[in-house]
Amino acid sequence: MMREHKNDLAGMSTAALLARRRTLAGRLGDVEQTLAGSLVEQTRRCGKAGCRCADGEGHGPYSYFSPKVAGRGRMKYVPAVLVEVVRRYLGRHEEIEAVLAEISAINAELLARRELI
Repeated sequence: MMREHKNDLAGMSTAALLARRRTLAGRLGDVEQTLAGSLVEQTRRCGKAGCRCADGEGHGPYSYFSPKVAGRGRMKYVPAVLVEVVRRYLGRHEEIEAVLAEISAINAELLARRELI
């Protein structure tokens, strides 16, 4: 998605801004399948004497979901069968945030014009 520059929005008519906002809102669609955070892959050491992981080659990699929260959140293990689902949810969250940022920029422009409705 191409992000509009503030000056580009200033050059648009109010009707065009409202139409753009309506179009963007329509793109939000189903917002239930979204996750805010990131997917992290890590290897682990089991601590057993003589295990290959003791020499530096850890077990894994294993996938973990790291939530996007203020402060420090706990990572949650993601089974291999759900990794692609989590990736899709994370990507959907990025799309939603980008659309909301553009809607917010349009609303800020409408506010500056005293035409926010």
